[in-house]
Amino acid sequence: MDEPGPNLAKLGEMHRSPLTPVFAGLQLGLHVLVMALAGVVFLRALIDESDLTATIIALAVIFVAVYLFGVAKRLRGNAARWWLAVLTLVWIATMAVSADAAYLAFGLFFLYLHILRRPWSLLAVTAATAVAVIGTGLHRGWTVAGAVGPIIGAAVAVAIGLGYQALYREAAERGRLIDELMNTREELASTSRDAGKFAERERLAAEIHDTVAQGLSSIQMLLHAAERADPESPAIRQISLARETAADSLAETRQLIAELTPAALDGQSLADALRRICERASSPELEARSVVEGEALRLPMPLEATLVRIAQGAVSNVLRHADATRMAVTLTYSDNTVSLDVVDNGRGFDVAVLERGPAESFGLNAIRRRVELQGGTFSIESEPGHTAVAVTFPLDVGEQ
Repeated sequence: MDEPGPNLAKLGEMHRSPLTPVFAGLQLGLHVLVMALAGVVFLRALIDESDLTATIIALAVIFVAVYLFGVAKRLRGNAARWWLAVLTLVWIATMAVSADAAYLAFGLFFLYLHILRRPWSLLAVTAATAVAVIGTGLHRGWTVAGAVGPIIGAAVAVAIGLGYQALYREAAERGRLIDELMNTREELASTSRDAGKFAERERLAAEIHDTVAQGLSSIQMLLHAAERADPESPAIRQISLARETAADSLAETRQLIAELTPAALDGQSLADALRRICERASSPELEARSVVEGEALRLPMPLEATLVRIAQGAVSNVLRHADATRMAVTLTYSDNTVSLDVVDNGRGFDVAVLERGPAESFGLNAIRRRVELQGGTFSIESEPGHTAVAVTFPLDVGEQ
């Protein structure tokens, strides 16, 4: 069974939700309800023997068989709707020979509400109620109780169904927030690890530069001075060999420093990383491009990692929520700042959700926290057809 909102088959997919026992209970309750109502029709036919007893029993058995077939196959989409149509026809046939079949309408009400879209689900409930009232009236005569019973049953079913759908949406939203929280935690942990690794590599490179490299450079200069001071010295050959060895060692040390000083994002520049993000986001439905403005500057690795994570988060939001056809990721270098802008032409949203806490906009709040941790500024503007997320970080030019 499948439908655009909640359905019975989807209950099993919500394994992470704390409300899973509730949904499982509702599912089991519906199955028990349908079986119990079919049992009432079956037993009443046996008790009130008539020429139609065999027909009623056969139709009740067929109704149960069709219902259990749909439950066992966990039908979805059009298959579920065809299954519900067959089940309804069997019920109408049973209603034609037995007034007790009106009890089965209560179970059908829930199936209509679960499987069909609104307003079709409400129209189906109304039509089934009318069939139940008319069938009861034709079999037992027209009474207030015969009319009120199915109507009250329909009203109760609609109230329960709408309450269940609201509960399902709440659980689905909670599951989505948990997923985003876990993803953000993983990203933050990865960023922290990367930042620590890059910082340690830079520290080692600086230490080697300030100690070993400087010492080798001094030794080389002193040996070169000794060569010039006494070119006829008996030890000139050894001095020259020592100078050349110091020069070779200095070259190797500088190579080691270059390797320890991390190239941006494991051998790729920040611009390359942003270009790869856009390439992965591009599709026939979305044109994504990256733009670099200004003269590229060497940035601290934690800042480069933060910019990449922000770009990934903003692009992910566009892919999941914006329904955009164009998107641009722009990296701008200036004398004392670096900026990143992610702009799309999607449907937009109310930026006031940022002030309502992470439950409303977890991804954007995570981006804002990243920016604040690096001492930057965050801004966002959005309207239908234009959404722009912009972050700016100050640069200490003396450290570049």
